[in-house]
Amino acid sequence: MGWIQDYQPAGPLWLSALFAALPVFVLLIALGIVRWSAPISAALSLLTALIVALAVYRMPVELAFDSAAMGVVFGVWSVAWIAFHAVYFHNVTVATGRFEQIKGVLAGFSEDRRLQALLIAFGFGALLEGVAGGGSPIAITAAMMAALGFPPIRAVVLALLANTAPVAFGGLGNPLIVLGRLTAPILGMEQGQATDQYSAMVGRQLPLIAWIVPAFLVIVMAGWKRMIEVWPAVLTTGLSFAVMQYVTANFISPSLVDVIAALAAMGSLWVLTRFWQPATIWRFDNEPDATTAPKSLAQKGAFHAWTPYIILIVAIFLSRIGSIIKSLPAWLDLSALLHKADWKFPWPGLHNHVIQHAPITAHDAPYAATLTIDWLFSPGTVALIAAVIAGFAMGARPGLLVATYRKTLHQMRWALLTIFMILAIAFVMNYSGATQTLGLALATTGVLFPLFSAYIGWLGVFLTGSDASANSLFGPMQVISAQQLDLSPILAGATNTSGGVMAKMISPQNLAIGATAIGQSGKEGQLLRMTFWWSVILAFVVGLIALLQATLLTWMIPG
Repeated sequence: MGWIQDYQPAGPLWLSALFAALPVFVLLIALGIVRWSAPISAALSLLTALIVALAVYRMPVELAFDSAAMGVVFGVWSVAWIAFHAVYFHNVTVATGRFEQIKGVLAGFSEDRRLQALLIAFGFGALLEGVAGGGSPIAITAAMMAALGFPPIRAVVLALLANTAPVAFGGLGNPLIVLGRLTAPILGMEQGQATDQYSAMVGRQLPLIAWIVPAFLVIVMAGWKRMIEVWPAVLTTGLSFAVMQYVTANFISPSLVDVIAALAAMGSLWVLTRFWQPATIWRFDNEPDATTAPKSLAQKGAFHAWTPYIILIVAIFLSRIGSIIKSLPAWLDLSALLHKADWKFPWPGLHNHVIQHAPITAHDAPYAATLTIDWLFSPGTVALIAAVIAGFAMGARPGLLVATYRKTLHQMRWALLTIFMILAIAFVMNYSGATQTLGLALATTGVLFPLFSAYIGWLGVFLTGSDASANSLFGPMQVISAQQLDLSPILAGATNTSGGVMAKMISPQNLAIGATAIGQSGKEGQLLRMTFWWSVILAFVVGLIALLQATLLTWMIPG
C-alpha cells in the first residue's frame, strides 16, 4: 500500500485550498508585483510547493523530491526540447540570411503594421501552433515582428494574445488526444471516440472567441478607431479561421484543425489585400512614414523565401501522417515507424507509490508515474531535423549550424531553467494532492461548475505552459466531477481545454520563451502585467459560454 493523498489536509476544503494555492500566489506576486526574474520567482515557488507538500500534505520526503525530479525531466523533454529547437530553427534562418528575404515578402504584403500583425501573429502563428506547438509560435512570430520593426515587448504581447485561438488543437491535436486517452475508460468509450467528441465540443466553443481575436489584437495594438479602419481585414481573417476551425473540429480531424484554419485565414487575407488596402498606412509612433513597397520585388521569390518553413511543415506533417491518414500500409506509416524508438518507463520510487481516491478516482487507485521519451516522434526532434535540412538547403555549412546551436543554448539558458522549475512545481502539486484540492474547491460551485471549470484548465496551463499537460493534470478530475454533478463530462473536459487556452499568454514558461526570443530576458514580469487581466477576462468568457451550453444551449453538446 502506498501513500494515500489527503485532499483536505487542513480540515475545511477552503482552508486546504488556500494552502494548496500558495505556490501559485508566490509565483504571481514574485513575477507581477515584486518584479523578480522568472528563474528566481520559479525557484521561490518551487520551494513553497515543496514546503506545502511536506508540512501541510504530509507527503513523504522521498516522494516529494522524486515528483520534483520527474517534473524536471518531463520539462526537459516534453517542453524545453520542443521550444529550444523551435527557436533554433528560427535562428538558423537568421544566420543564413533567409529571414531577411522573409521580411521583404512580408513588407511587400503590406506596410501597415495592423495587417502584418494579422498575417504573422494570428495566421502564421496558428500554423506553427498547429504543426509544432510547444511555445514555437510565440518565439518565432515575436522574433519575426520585432525584426520587422515592431517594438519588442509589443511584439511578444501580440504573439501571446494571438496564440489563444489555436492552442487547443496545437501539435496536431495533441491536447485533445491526451484528454481522450486519459478519460476514455471513465466515459466507457474508445479513445478515438472520446477524442472526437472532445474535439467537436471544443469546436463549438473556441470559434465563438477565435473570430474576434483579430479585432482584439488590433485594438490592443492601435486602439478601437484604428481597428475600425481595417474592419474588412479583421472580419475576413477571424471569420475564415473560426468557420474552418468549427468545420474541421467537427467533421474532419482534430489533428488538422489549426493547419486548415490557419491556411484559410492567411489565404483569405491575402486574397482580400489583392483588391483592398486600408485608406491610410498605420505604423507605430516615431517610425518613419511608410513607403510604397515595390510589391513585384517583394513578392518575387516568395516561395524561395519561405522554403525553410515549408520544409518544417512538411517534416512535421510526414511525422504525423499516421494520425492524419488512417489505415496506411505499415511501410508508409512514418508515425508508427518513429514511435518504435519511444522509450517508456516508470519513474523509480514514485510510480504507483501514491494512492488516489474518490472523488478524483472512482475507487482507490495507484497513481502512475510513467515517462515517455519519444526520441524521434517529438516535435522538437522533427524541428531539429528540419532545421538541419533547411540549413543545408539555404547553403549553411556544418560549422555555422553548430555555432548557431551553441548560440541558441546560451540565449535560452534562463528560459530553460525556468521551464524545468515550473514543471517541477506542477508535479509536486499534482502528486502531493494540492492540484486536486484546488480542483475540488472549484467543483463545489455546483450548477456554476462550468463557469469555474474554465479556470481549472486555466490554472493547469498557467502552471505547466501546456494545454496537453493541463488536460493530464485536471482532465480526469473534471470528467469525474461533472459526472457527480450530473453535468456533461464531455463539456467539462472540453472546457478544461478551452479555458486552459487563455492562460497560455501568462504561463511563466511562455513569458520566458517570448522574452528570450527578442533578447528581453528579465522582462517577464512586465509581460505578465500586460497580459494578465486579458487572460482572466477571456477565461471568464469561455466559462460563460460553457455555462450557457450546460443550461440553455444543451443542443450544442455532441452526443
